[in-house]
Amino acid sequence: MSITAFEDIIVPNDQTEARLASLNELRELVGNVYPNKFDRSKVSGSDDTITALKAFEPVALIVDEIKAVVATLAERERPPVEIKDALNARLREFGNVRISGRLTTPTRGNFVHLTDGISKLQVYCDKKGGAALIKNDGSDTIDTENGWAAWQLLDHGDFIGVEGYLFITNTGELSVHIEKLQFLAKAMLPMPDKMHGIADAEIRQRQRYYDLIGSSLMVEHDGLTTREVFERRAKIISSMRRYLEDAGYVEVETPMLTPKATGAAAKPFETHHNALDIKLFARIAPELYLKRLVVGGFEKVYELNRNFRNEGISHKHNPEFTMLEFYCAYMDVEGMMNFCEKMMQESVQKATGGLTVNYERNEIDFSKFERISMNESIARVLPGDAKRYGSSDVERVWLEDIGFLRRLCALRELKVRKFNSLHVSGWSDEELEKNRIAAEEKIKKERFDLWEKTKLFETSMPTAEEAGFRVPDSIWEISVDSILRKFKNLEAAQLTGLVDLFEEFVEPDLIQPTFIVDYPKSISPLSKASPANPNIAERFELFINGMEVANGFSELNDPKEQYERFVDQMTAREGGDEEAMVLDEDYIRALSYGMPPAAGIGIGIDRLVMLLTNKHSIRDVILFPHLRPEKREEES
Repeated sequence: MSITAFEDIIVPNDQTEARLASLNELRELVGNVYPNKFDRSKVSGSDDTITALKAFEPVALIVDEIKAVVATLAERERPPVEIKDALNARLREFGNVRISGRLTTPTRGNFVHLTDGISKLQVYCDKKGGAALIKNDGSDTIDTENGWAAWQLLDHGDFIGVEGYLFITNTGELSVHIEKLQFLAKAMLPMPDKMHGIADAEIRQRQRYYDLIGSSLMVEHDGLTTREVFERRAKIISSMRRYLEDAGYVEVETPMLTPKATGAAAKPFETHHNALDIKLFARIAPELYLKRLVVGGFEKVYELNRNFRNEGISHKHNPEFTMLEFYCAYMDVEGMMNFCEKMMQESVQKATGGLTVNYERNEIDFSKFERISMNESIARVLPGDAKRYGSSDVERVWLEDIGFLRRLCALRELKVRKFNSLHVSGWSDEELEKNRIAAEEKIKKERFDLWEKTKLFETSMPTAEEAGFRVPDSIWEISVDSILRKFKNLEAAQLTGLVDLFEEFVEPDLIQPTFIVDYPKSISPLSKASPANPNIAERFELFINGMEVANGFSELNDPKEQYERFVDQMTAREGGDEEAMVLDEDYIRALSYGMPPAAGIGIGIDRLVMLLTNKHSIRDVILFPHLRPEKREEES
């Protein structure tokens, strides 16, 4: 068995050696350097954390009074002694306080700040008067001689407990005059830079504890602190819970390990249960279990769940993520959109204090949600074929014009093969007129307009080839054939191509909250078809700032049709689609007992938190995201 040595985890260096030396000296003074507890006072009404004590209204009012006086003084002028003494006398009436926290700086003088991870409070140790040292010997023996000696052995990041009285300094800062000092824990590793924090994003995400420490110690912050990000996340979740429960929804818990990889189209994680000798899957989604509960009589049910998908990792994807899913009997997709909109507005209001948030360079307004069909959204933005037919005829065009599908496939393949790793802006008409000179100079902005690029191919192919951009002749046939092979008929393939078109040209530009409706039934195996069009599902997806945030539909409750949809999925799976669903026989049996009309929705909590905290990576809103294995120094 290979066991990593402690020295390989906590690599010895000058700083760690110095901290170990001070720890050993402290051990001689206090005995146990890792005591079991520290009892805080309750002046604020509960445990006196630094945050609670500073927020305690009688104390806060005194601090406000001295700050008002200090604001009227000239530089280096001290407040009148009589005023300061009177305010300090009022503070002394609270008696001694007992607080604890992490040292924000080394103890190189009399004053230092403690932090509880949220707020900071200054403490003062008088060298002449000295502070009594509480020995950690089980009896809290008081050592009146070595308090200052212990004080000088403290390092940046150590935890201490102090007892003393409150006072205000000449600058108006609330402080504690230490009368008793207790050592609580040693920081063996040095703290992050308090001015700049942690620059390395991977370190922040891999060592979230270090990130939280660094964030709490920083003097200035650009945006929310790390702790504030996750506190806002908690507010979002709790407000959604309250909204659902006020509406009569019941929270449930369904299996995390499932015998079938169903509930959504995705590649699962697999494991094996030894005692039962069966294969199990980390759940993709709890959908089918929740709908089983609707069958059983739960008319309104929800689960705040963890889902697992064995797919790629990006700034918008993590293998493990949080979803809120809920289902309501006797409701359709329109009612679910209405409910989702109102719930999200209330949650955003409670989490941020308003309905407008800034994300990247965009201002997102949650006071209004647009609703538009997929066909209409495409017709709005595309030139040429799609636009000229208009929203009412787009679907007919797809059914009749295989050339249009071929052109789409070519563009799709082009992006995947040539431009996926590039961040390229579309060429303007003016640039096109200048013969597309020096294409590399134009690869500057964030997105690449493939329709404009198509114009480039058609009007200036030699220049395009010189720039390294060319569509192989074979791609027109290969691409469409590869799509057709996945489906029973051309109609299904063309509708799915419509989704590709939407994803490439529309989705990235859906900045404001927008419900996209009328998805092809072929990619919606668990949703009801529209009564007006059997090829269209009663389904919506909510997009904000180019990200899918929610997905909902009218639930398919016909067991025979659901069985046939599963069979279609199995056929796609046999054709190489690893994300296609498998047949869930028990779910078919459940539906056969009868399920009322119902609608459901899944909301991606992580992506919503990204939007409401202005974080651009999903890993910044997940406390402990999945990352590649950490490399040792000797491996790098």
